[in-house]
This record gives sequence, structure tokens and C-alpha cells, in this order.
Amino acid sequence: MAFASVYPLYVQKAEKKGRTREEVDAIIAWLTGYDAAQLARVLDSRVDFETFFGEAPRLHPNVGLITGVVCGVRVEDVTHPLMRQIRYLDKLIDELARGKKMSSILRS
Repeated sequence: MAFASVYPLYVQKAEKKGRTREEVDAIIAWLTGYDAAQLARVLDSRVDFETFFGEAPRLHPNVGLITGVVCGVRVEDVTHPLMRQIRYLDKLIDELARGKKMSSILRS
């Protein structure tokens, strides 16, 4: 599945709750290390999630602090590395949509 096909859904989810595209992009940057130009290239090239995470500049060292449930599955219990990374992103976007402060979402 192309990351670019899911990205608008992340933004839509955030915006429905009064959050912004910039906050979604900040979460993606924190998690993956992609800057704005790199993220734009990824979206334009329609890479799949495996490529998106595989070519990420770096995963944030605090990803292990992301815990909780997404779609009934505990993020920390997901054993497949790619699925765990996708769930990390899903969890962070869920926290944004639920109104958490960015400092809390970004584990600052």
C-alpha cells in the first residue's frame, strides 16, 4: 500500500479534530527523520510503507516509548518490524486526534 494513499487520511483525521497538517508532518518528521522536502518527494513518488520506513533517514531513538492500543492491538506486542512501525505512526496520529499536547506525543 502506498504511503501517499494513507497520508491524506492521517491529515483528515487530525483536521476533523481541529489539528493541522503541519502537526501531522511534525509527527512524521519526529518518527522517521524525513524533512519537509523529503516527505514531499516520498508522497510524489508514491512509495509503499516498506520503502517509506526502509528509506527513512532515521527512526527516533524514543520509539520504544510509544505504547498503547491501536485497533485493538497493543503496539508494543506487534512482532513484525514493519507492522510495528506502521502502528507507531498510527498511535501518534491517534494521540494527536485525541487532543494530546505535541510535547507529550513526541515523548519530549
